Amino acid sequence: MGLDIKIPIGLLFTILGLLLAIYGLATSGDAELYRRSLDINVNLWTGLAMLAFGVFMLATSKLTSKKEE
Repeated sequence: MGLDIKIPIGLLFTILGLLLAIYGLATSGDAELYRRSLDINVNLWTGLAMLAFGVFMLATSKLTSKKEE
């Protein structure tokens, strides 16, 4: 029925999460970069969380669209 806001939000979080996770993987060997965050790869973990949230939003959008049919 009309506009489903979960699709663009899911795409946004999925794309940005994927980019951030890739950046976190690419810079995982740089100890100086992650010294201030207690040697935790914040880029990788935040990217994975954003990616999971984006996939969740897209999945719920697909489930609700099939339910309405």
